[in-house]
Amino acid sequence: MHLLFIDESGTPPKPADEKHSYFVIAGLVIPEDRWPGLRDKLIGLKRASGYRGELKWRFFAPNNADSDNPMLGWEQAAKNDMRDRVFKIITEAKSCRIIACASEGRTAYGLGNVNSQDDLYFRTYKPVTERFQYFLQDVTRASGRDTYGIIVADHRGKGDDDSMRLRHERLIREAGKYTSDYANFIEGLFFSPSHLSIGIQLVDMVAGAIWRAQAHGDRTWYDRLRPSFRASSQGKIDGFGIVRFPKRDWQGDVLD
Repeated sequence: MHLLFIDESGTPPKPADEKHSYFVIAGLVIPEDRWPGLRDKLIGLKRASGYRGELKWRFFAPNNADSDNPMLGWEQAAKNDMRDRVFKIITEAKSCRIIACASEGRTAYGLGNVNSQDDLYFRTYKPVTERFQYFLQDVTRASGRDTYGIIVADHRGKGDDDSMRLRHERLIREAGKYTSDYANFIEGLFFSPSHLSIGIQLVDMVAGAIWRAQAHGDRTWYDRLRPSFRASSQGKIDGFGIVRFPKRDWQGDVLD
């Protein structure tokens, strides 16, 4: 079985926002037998580095002074070293894969069928579920054994979670008509508070790196993670490891 942990970076812009705002939902696929090793490595890194608390991308920003930031008082070089070691944990796990979707707000609202922040959130989430299904199909073909997966998302709040769970269930039930067939999914969408989930903390870092590359053109940490993205047999990431929504009339950079 494979676990897909998902988290977001950025905020879905409102329909009236005229700026080119980007929003990312990223997923980190972890096979069940690799989970204990990743957990132990991250816990060990935190202890060795004196990092006590939840791992979050925003804590690594040069000017972040949040009271709950475990790195208050750290030099930026020490923060970057910590971040590099976190990403090394991910990239050294060769069977783990990154899948994501980046949405371009103004272009998406121009479609006519995206009318709210909730619509944009779900339309960014949907391609991630599809690529997870494709990934599970690929593993099934390669291994000759049926391979299944579950999705674990960051807890956002009861109202948001309930809405997301219902839309996820509708997506799965209606699969095969206009969307992917989710034959390899187990149960529905699960939620976990990020401070209690090592997987959510790791994918929060992934989402932040992708958003930084897409929104600001800074590929420093995106390129560090590049070996772990799902890719085509020719090594192409666009459309395989990262989906653009909407692809048509996309005006920003194409990450590959």
